Amino acid sequence: MPITHQRERVVLEVIATTVADAQAAARGGADRLELVTAMGEGGLTPSIGMIEAVVEAVTIPVNVIVRPHSRSFIYDSNDYSVMLLDVRAAKRAGANAVVIGMLTPSHEVDRDGLQRAIDAADGMPLTFHRAFDEARDLPEALDVLLGFEAVTNVLTSGGKPSVLDAQAQIETLVQRAAHTHCTVLAGAGLTVDRVADFVSATRVRAVHFGSGVRVDGKGLAPVDENKVRRVRTLLDA
Repeated sequence: MPITHQRERVVLEVIATTVADAQAAARGGADRLELVTAMGEGGLTPSIGMIEAVVEAVTIPVNVIVRPHSRSFIYDSNDYSVMLLDVRAAKRAGANAVVIGMLTPSHEVDRDGLQRAIDAADGMPLTFHRAFDEARDLPEALDVLLGFEAVTNVLTSGGKPSVLDAQAQIETLVQRAAHTHCTVLAGAGLTVDRVADFVSATRVRAVHFGSGVRVDGKGLAPVDENKVRRVRTLLDA
């Protein structure tokens, strides 16, 4: 009898901005949510009420972005005070993880700031978000993040506006993170039509969808449950 190897399921993460988004994504087969507000600004910290309501409304993990403003990913002491309060509040509200990222003025990972966020998270895992794509050297930035056990995902478009234009970069990062505690989460610009080829080409094990699974592909439109279901079917095929 031939030995069959079960292929690891590709994780599907979907951005939610409302309770209805969260429920539609969950019904469509998303494995996990990234909960944000102000999607037009790249995602900012949602309200505590929103976090609690979404956690209550779905059974899949809810990862919550902690980002105090959209000016930059370089934060001052006041920003950190707010972010650490939000990390603790998100955990109390039932978040599975926080999605966070911070850079130094020279566009390297802000290790001290990251460690403070990890300490505030008190055992809750972190996804390092697309601040990563503004780092001056992506492989070097990934190596830094691999040094933090609490960072279990790195959301990246490979340094390009659309991840579909960064297949080689994503493939390199996936290889670099192989056999570590950290998963490369590919996102920004993914579409239903191209996700299967992209996953095959890059060997990425986790994908992140925003506009690509929304009505008419518009960022401020609701999540389209059928598009989520189609992506899930393609990933499982």
